[in-house]
Amino acid sequence: MTIMPLALALLLGTQDWPGWRGPSRDGRSPETGFPTRWSPTENVKWKAPIPGQGHSSPIVVGERVMVTTCLDEGGERKMLCYSTADGRRLWERALFKAPLERKHALNSFASSTPVSDGRRIWVAFLEAPKFQVFCLDLEGKELWRMSPGTFSSVHGFCSSPLLWKDLVIFNGDQDADAWIVALEKETGKERWRADRPNKTRSYVPPVIFEAGGRPQLVLSGSKCVASYDPDSGKQIWLLDGPTEQFVASLVQAEGIFFVTGGYPKHFLIGVDPEGKELWRDTKGVSYVPSPIAWGPHFYVVSDKGQLSCLEAKTGTRLWMEKLGPHHSASPVAADGLLYLTDDKGATYVVKAGASFELVAKNELGEECYASPALSRKRIYFRGAKHLICVGE
Repeated sequence: MTIMPLALALLLGTQDWPGWRGPSRDGRSPETGFPTRWSPTENVKWKAPIPGQGHSSPIVVGERVMVTTCLDEGGERKMLCYSTADGRRLWERALFKAPLERKHALNSFASSTPVSDGRRIWVAFLEAPKFQVFCLDLEGKELWRMSPGTFSSVHGFCSSPLLWKDLVIFNGDQDADAWIVALEKETGKERWRADRPNKTRSYVPPVIFEAGGRPQLVLSGSKCVASYDPDSGKQIWLLDGPTEQFVASLVQAEGIFFVTGGYPKHFLIGVDPEGKELWRDTKGVSYVPSPIAWGPHFYVVSDKGQLSCLEAKTGTRLWMEKLGPHHSASPVAADGLLYLTDDKGATYVVKAGASFELVAKNELGEECYASPALSRKRIYFRGAKHLICVGE
């Protein structure tokens, strides 16, 4: 029997936040007891400076919290590791030094969120023109590195790795021959590679859900929405369009995939496990922030701060409310509460439900473009200058 990601997290009592969007890969935590109120001086356990800049999210593995960064002067890319107890920096590892690539103004040179299986860490950077993958142990020792190919995009790089069984999987959508590649976790040896159509840049981290009686690796981008077998890379289905470029990950509720984003046209789309479009909307679309699901509803915050709640099965919009002036971070959720952080560092705590209920608005004290991590009743924010641990 295949267990869905959140159910597996609940079964294991997962408390780590091991990669992009946490243990269930969709922003949801199985834990309870997270704080709902804080300020720059209230409920802050510790605050640690982060050298350089980056938009990658923190990951939490046991008593370690880790982020990537880039020192803009000199172009040194690093992995940093801090103690969850007091924010003390345990180690830092310089991975390489190279000229800075061309990128979008809202991107960074350290945007790929690492992933860990509790023993090792995998992370990707662009060492132009090469797409570089690194594997480290929990002490920061490099175990291997390899390049699955070159990468070309006018907007920069962001490919957060995805773990599946003994594989680590990366999306290589780009303005050239594009692919999804699966590497063996232990060695970096390539296991499979799936060609991507249309050769168009997109930055969607793939996710894996149980759907239609099988595990499906799903992602939008490159002028399509597509599903693949995560064991072999074989395409299961492909839905053409509806537009060119995407950034946000998919989520699932009521057996339906939810797609948001697009450039130059913007859409919200519900897709069934066979790749059939069920409904479509064009209001309140998010391009960068990924959506989140709770119960029978999808929630999506647009880049301009409009938060919407939609029925998963029908796409019916139940409400729309204005939050911050601009949002880049993806929301997270736990215990029936949604946490949505805007670029100024304000986090809106909203109760999940068919009617809008704002529980609290909390200021972080600095700008924030990275998605937070939830672990052991604490929230970890990667601000513009600091790693901040919030907990009651």
